[in-house]
Amino acid sequence: MENIEYRISNIESRIASRLPASRFLLLALFSLFMLFALSAFAQEPAYRHFPLIGSRNAIWIISQLHLMFAAFILGVPIFAVIVEYIGVRTKDPKFDRLAKEFTKLLLIAFSTTATFGAIMLFLLIGLYPNFFNYMSSIFFPTFVIYSLLFFGEGFSLYLYWYSWDKLMNKKWLHITFGIMLNVFGTLLMIIANTWVTFMMSPGGIDEQGALISLWGAINNFTWIPINIHRFIANICFGGFIVGAYAAYRFLSSKTDEERAHYDWMGYVGNFIGTAALIPLPFAGYWLGKEIYEYSEPLMIRMMGGELSWLFIIQAILIGVLFIGANYYLWIALSRIKGGERFRKYVKYMLFLLVICFAIWMTPHSLVASLEEARKIGATHHPLLGVFGVMSAKNTAVNLIILTTFFSFMLYQRANKIETVTWAKKGKIAQIIILGSAAGVVIFYGIYGYYVPAAVRIGFSVYQVSAVLAAMILVTILSSLILRGATSMGTIEWGKMPARSQYTLIVLALTIVTLMGLMGYIRSATRADWHVYRVLRDTSPEAFTPTIAYATQMISIITFIFFAFICFIFWLGHMGEKQ
Repeated sequence: MENIEYRISNIESRIASRLPASRFLLLALFSLFMLFALSAFAQEPAYRHFPLIGSRNAIWIISQLHLMFAAFILGVPIFAVIVEYIGVRTKDPKFDRLAKEFTKLLLIAFSTTATFGAIMLFLLIGLYPNFFNYMSSIFFPTFVIYSLLFFGEGFSLYLYWYSWDKLMNKKWLHITFGIMLNVFGTLLMIIANTWVTFMMSPGGIDEQGALISLWGAINNFTWIPINIHRFIANICFGGFIVGAYAAYRFLSSKTDEERAHYDWMGYVGNFIGTAALIPLPFAGYWLGKEIYEYSEPLMIRMMGGELSWLFIIQAILIGVLFIGANYYLWIALSRIKGGERFRKYVKYMLFLLVICFAIWMTPHSLVASLEEARKIGATHHPLLGVFGVMSAKNTAVNLIILTTFFSFMLYQRANKIETVTWAKKGKIAQIIILGSAAGVVIFYGIYGYYVPAAVRIGFSVYQVSAVLAAMILVTILSSLILRGATSMGTIEWGKMPARSQYTLIVLALTIVTLMGLMGYIRSATRADWHVYRVLRDTSPEAFTPTIAYATQMISIITFIFFAFICFIFWLGHMGEKQ
């Protein structure tokens, strides 16, 4: 032990003279953490105990922080490249500046992600050696590929950033580097998802857990749907985090020019986050359907057992996201000349959102005492119980999505005057399409109460298809109607009240909490199994924590993540001043 401390101290003294003080501080903290962790590894049991907080909590905190930063460095490059491409096509330098500012946030976040990933690896090896040995016996070839891809992502990130100014006249080559960065990042996510999904729905193994087919282990039951779900969620996550960064810079700006730039940046972040949020519930339903088909007990534990009340919290968080995103758009109408003519619709949209939100977060079963249950006559409320089933909740979320899409439509045409001769008929057609989609959603929501559960599950496909088809058709019609439209005035960027920026910060806080909550639900579904029905968790901490304990841990993780994010924002701001 003394030899290890001496070596780490010697390494620190060598690199201290070559690194800035901030990096040296991070290395010193990391070294202290490792010494603290290594002190717990003196014994050799199957499970080692981490001091003070316990082994499971240590893995929980570090792995969740790693996933949050990984989501950020996957989602942000996607729309950074898209924004840069728009700048090339429009020849507008503000898009290039925006894309570069997005990428600047990635540099520190990338190293932070790698640090948390390394800590998580060390903790898994030390605290859960049997579990790690089993996973490595199955997936070792993917570990090698993952390492190479990680090197490729780091190389392409630094190539993309440091060649920005050098390739100003060769933008297509620079965009190619950005595409390389996104390809490496997406492949990294896909490989990491194989390990996560194998733990929930193992495949490619025999009854004793021995490997039969590596591809069967990779392409397990939930691998494809969680790839889609996480890809969309990471874009949503990155968009709202960028929106929070823009809000921070807006509130600290000293000039109107800076406020205008960061107001526009916040709008772009909110637009991307909300655009990705709209299809996210659909991807979640698909994932849930695959879990149900793989194992009914897993899905029952998740949606109808001790974890079901966490979905009420999830509904509240998602409701905050949708209402917050709409609220930001409604405020944004004030900076557009002509936007005031659409304010009369806000009260109706808010009413619909609140009603659907209330239905979505209504529980099916009540937490009631025996005396209260006897007074009600059942465990389900006679009136509100009908809103606790999936027929009502699917209907509510689809109507929320349609309402959010309608808000975007109003914002898009707030300062536009249509010039095409058929504009009035086109807008009537759009209303009919949206009304028809809402009618399909409501019809199958009501009809779902009269059919068995196995049939009712399929109705969500019809509801989703109607909503997606309506949004695609209405978007195409809008682009045709607004072709050649005249403007009522320019958008006054920067003319936004402070509450709009606080809304962006709340959206970022909510999406971080939601990601932590859903990560816990996915892991807790396995109960006391490391790998479901293959490798049992026999450690002293193999129990399901209470809802209060789980939400407290998620809140702590959210706080730690935001502390790191604020530090990254501050570093980026400080570096820009220098």
